[in-house]
Amino acid sequence: MEDGQESNAMREQKKRDRQPELISTDSDIGLCGWLLVLFSILLTLLTLPLSIWMCIKIVKEYERAIIFRLGRILRGGAKGPGLFFILPCTDSFINVDMRTITFDIPPQEVLTKDSVTVSVDGVVYYRVQNATLAVANITNADAATRLLAQTTLRNVLGTKNLAEILSDREEIAHSMQSTLDEATDDWGIKVERVEIKDVKLPLQLQRAMAAEAEAAREARAKVIAAEGEMNASRALKEASLVIAESPSALQLRYLQTLNTIAAEKNSTIIFPLPMDMMQSFLKR
Repeated sequence: MEDGQESNAMREQKKRDRQPELISTDSDIGLCGWLLVLFSILLTLLTLPLSIWMCIKIVKEYERAIIFRLGRILRGGAKGPGLFFILPCTDSFINVDMRTITFDIPPQEVLTKDSVTVSVDGVVYYRVQNATLAVANITNADAATRLLAQTTLRNVLGTKNLAEILSDREEIAHSMQSTLDEATDDWGIKVERVEIKDVKLPLQLQRAMAAEAEAAREARAKVIAAEGEMNASRALKEASLVIAESPSALQLRYLQTLNTIAAEKNSTIIFPLPMDMMQSFLKR
């Protein structure tokens, strides 16, 4: 936990170190730039009040505006939310959405560590944390994050075997989130959450796993049945010893059996044949 906090602190420090490099000052535009800015201000004043509608811009609560003056980022970084002013001839701006964005990772065919091909897809939640970096450091932050998520998913799952992929989804998702978050720091992107949606196995592998599970269940059922037979035989042995000690107990057991049969199957009648009679016939 302490190592994770230290790494997060180091990343934040790097972001603060990079920020001054991207934010230009008005003094960097040069003499010709200052002349153009003064001309733009003069033109705006001469065309009042019509020019005021071109100078005032509004950004929503969830947006930030990056202003470029003669191609350089204006001092102060992102503007908004609310009103801000630009010069019509020399300034331009780009709106950046700061809300959390969600996208699905397309199913990726991955060869696991134990040489099993699986198809895995997922979902990623991210947001723009630094609008200036997201505009100045990369052409399309959204497309780059999507492509990076696909490659990261394949790279992470390639180091896992099938059992780990099926059982350790949370650990894999956390590993992907850390990798993506670290890789997108330079783009001003904060990856908030990564989830593994579905793991699709080949049909033959599904059948093999189902057969294996069925065989394991049958083996456990046979073991349980064998243990039951063994316990029943022990109980019968103990019962025979008790009946052998008292001959009248066998007659009582016989009457109890007749009572049970009469309650369930009324048309069945059993006539007992004493074993002593059979022994006399066997002797002849």
